[in-house]
Amino acid sequence: MSLTPHLQTLAKNLSGEFFYDDLIKSIYATDASVYRILPLAIAYPKNNADIKELVKFAKAHKTSLIPRTAGTSLAGQCVGKGIVVDVSKHFTKILDINEKAQTVTVQPGVVRDQLNNYLKPFGLLFGPNTSTSNRCMIGGMVGNNSSGTTSIQYGVTRDKVLEMHTILSDGSEVVFGEVSSEAFKKKASEDSLEGHIYKKIYDELNSETVQKNIKENFPKPEIHRRNTGYAIDELLKSNIFSDTSENFNMCKLLSGSEGTLAFTTQITLKLDKLPPQESIMVAAHFKSIENCLNVVELVMKHNLYTCEMMDKTILDCTKHNKTQQENRQFIEGDPMAILMCEVKADRLDEVKILADNLVSDIEKSGLSYAFPKLLGNDIDKANNLRSAGLGLLGNIIGDKKSAACIEDTAVALPDLSAYISEFTQLMKDYKQEAIYYAHAGAGELHLRPILNLKKKEDVVLFRKITTDVAHLVKKYKGSMSGEHGDGIVRAEFIPLMIGDKNYKIIKRIKTAFDADSIFNPGKIVDAFPMDECLRYIPGREEPKIETLLDFSKSQGILREAEKCNGSGDCRKLPEFGGTMCPSYRATRNEKDTTRARANALREFLTNSTKKNKFNHKELKEVFDLCLSCKACASECPSSVDVASLKAEFQYQYQKANAVSLRTKLFAYNNRLNNFGSNFPKLLNFVFSNGFTSSVLKISFGIAKERSLPLISNKSLSRYYQDFKLIRNKGNYIKKVYFFNDEFTNYLDTPIGIDTLELLKSLNYFVEIIDSEESGRAFLSKGLLEQAKNFANKNVEIFKDRISAETPLIGIEPSAIFTFKDEYLKLADDKASAEAIAKNTFLIEEFIQKEIELGNITPDQFTLEEKTIKFHGHCHQKAMSNQLSSFMVLNMPKNYKVTIIPSGCCGMAGSFGYEKEHYQLSMQVGEQTLFPAVRKALENTIISANGTSCRHQIKDGTQREAKHPITILKEALI
Repeated sequence: MSLTPHLQTLAKNLSGEFFYDDLIKSIYATDASVYRILPLAIAYPKNNADIKELVKFAKAHKTSLIPRTAGTSLAGQCVGKGIVVDVSKHFTKILDINEKAQTVTVQPGVVRDQLNNYLKPFGLLFGPNTSTSNRCMIGGMVGNNSSGTTSIQYGVTRDKVLEMHTILSDGSEVVFGEVSSEAFKKKASEDSLEGHIYKKIYDELNSETVQKNIKENFPKPEIHRRNTGYAIDELLKSNIFSDTSENFNMCKLLSGSEGTLAFTTQITLKLDKLPPQESIMVAAHFKSIENCLNVVELVMKHNLYTCEMMDKTILDCTKHNKTQQENRQFIEGDPMAILMCEVKADRLDEVKILADNLVSDIEKSGLSYAFPKLLGNDIDKANNLRSAGLGLLGNIIGDKKSAACIEDTAVALPDLSAYISEFTQLMKDYKQEAIYYAHAGAGELHLRPILNLKKKEDVVLFRKITTDVAHLVKKYKGSMSGEHGDGIVRAEFIPLMIGDKNYKIIKRIKTAFDADSIFNPGKIVDAFPMDECLRYIPGREEPKIETLLDFSKSQGILREAEKCNGSGDCRKLPEFGGTMCPSYRATRNEKDTTRARANALREFLTNSTKKNKFNHKELKEVFDLCLSCKACASECPSSVDVASLKAEFQYQYQKANAVSLRTKLFAYNNRLNNFGSNFPKLLNFVFSNGFTSSVLKISFGIAKERSLPLISNKSLSRYYQDFKLIRNKGNYIKKVYFFNDEFTNYLDTPIGIDTLELLKSLNYFVEIIDSEESGRAFLSKGLLEQAKNFANKNVEIFKDRISAETPLIGIEPSAIFTFKDEYLKLADDKASAEAIAKNTFLIEEFIQKEIELGNITPDQFTLEEKTIKFHGHCHQKAMSNQLSSFMVLNMPKNYKVTIIPSGCCGMAGSFGYEKEHYQLSMQVGEQTLFPAVRKALENTIISANGTSCRHQIKDGTQREAKHPITILKEALI
């Protein structure tokens, strides 16, 4: 019998949102693991009553609830056949802080770094930190018992959880926290599910024989990072089961239980004081992995705050990466491994003594050949290098990917060297290159084999490698999971890791909490098979998908989408910088993440039976709010280019569906502007007059709140005819070709004029040749055949003109960057397109290079004092950087320039004009940009180099923003 009528009823009974359509289900079918299970539905509960209603439904209809926060789990904890309950949208409050007791109470959807930003003024922090800390949430950290680089100083999440408000499988609300032995006995005698749980825990663990068996078979107690099954070994430390003063706390068991025992709605955490401000990192270099590992015990005697290891493979990944060259400055020679050891103190002289003592011990060991000391920003650079190396390592083109299965093993420090030696040999047996990336101070190794899980034989290897490593970890009484949890990938091996008798105990505890197994089944106990329900069907026939854009660098559009590994970087909030992903930041809906778009496209391209696999309204919906900011191409660790995916989708979808009149209006706006330039005064009257502009907006679906762009009185093309007569003709510094883009020619002509005048004054020969428009408007609307035509024509026009000596420059980022990005995917003459791209620059980039060559100097500009706040275009941030604009604006000696730490402005070409997108467009602007502009003093100059950005700033703040080139031209003396 279909559950649909019951799901419809459930949706009506919930205060929060509830979905069971194909699109949302496909988005939630995966997390950051290799698994894919299509859920029954997805709920965004608003309150405890909603969760109780979901529990009631799950019991009545024999389904399950899968709790989820950011969905960054690597072991498959967040996938399942039941209802995915996403608390990341509404359960996001910091409820209380007790500064004196150093505690904080939060809902499970609070982001870890967001919590620490809140705590900082109180001098406090929540210590455990995962690599995903700018988007992972406290609920997920408790579920996985997360730890991260700081565990050697602050411990793991389990150590910090004082109290948990939960909803049990019978719908009762229960608060678990510290209880005395008397209170424990009282609870165990109560006739309730809570009482039954306490009694069951006592009955199962009270026997000395049982306790002895637990201690003998669980991971060594000195391995602090351990998430193997339920933490019944931790419960034995309480005064209920041992001669100790420590009170019993069920939170020890719930932490790391992956949402399989109860549904958590509120968590109280023990906090630590902020660490000392002064830091020094000793980056010890080693000629062998063995030497590196053998020094770990020694350095750990120095009260380190972090002790991280990276090997030559990771370091080599950064050798030829331009952005990492500066970060590599501390490396001496060609080390096989580097151990990054950080000490801290309140004063610089104190921390220097600590670092000197550490270096002295390392030097005496004779194991390290270099031990540079890093301070300040150099520590950040070293950490960024490590992160970048791992990102580059994981960014593999094609079907072979790094598979998370054995990446979380932890052993005791005295066992680390021997364990690694055997581990390395095991990897050699499987022809896998061992890559050493470790939380060395915690005895934890992160390594992933490279496998193609589309191939049946590699799926067999997936199981074999995991099984063999499990036996090796067991040999050393280690933990198969140090911080990532058991999930699906490791739960099968729990009986091996803790022994069958202990496994039966944790099964009975699960039953006591959740007799009907409604909470996240298939994880920890009664595990799903680790080699089933994978993202890809082993042995499948790869779909053949023809595209107009060239995705050959990713081996096709499907593999471009498959590059998304689900890490969820696209969910980070505005306060953590960057641009990705503007629409998610506004809506906080998973549907509007980069990850969701890639996952949805992968789902439909893989599984659709339609001839045109793109022809699905679900795909239209998921791409609708993508602003094509391109941030994903640079900020996503896997560089998933969703802007290109969207453009291709729109093109293919419009093959089967009509192109709207509004779409054509925006795409062909340059032709319309060309026509309107013959009578600009009349057209501008129509655009600015309240009545006539309203008629136009209503007719074409443009937001009534928007102002319409006005046509310049004279196009730049016409101005250039006069300019040619007065431009430099003699002993100029360099000849440049200026790309007269479609926005500059008709709308921003004054900026184009300022550019010509500035370059002439600085002694450059500027030439504008007749070329086609960039095609940006057509690209943004998926009219790729027209865009391709422009690309081919422009490549043909410029291919014999553009070189290192005669570069192509432009002032509108969205137009000039088409030469460096989309033309490489559109043009037929790839070689010429690439040659042009290498010598094409945003005007600020060109001037920056000339400044570095000494061709432009500060003495050419005013000494007047001015304050400037600059907002950079998304495409500039994604494909270049804002430093060039910053340097240009700083050329006058007394100009004080700051870059607004904003992401996307929210306009995104025509996106912000469209009535259905206007509200979201303004929400994006309000995240960082608008408040920063409003706070600026009246005499502060606001600067933005994107035409859409300037328009958005005007509509959102009523402030005029100037292009950097206009500011520089006005500063000439």
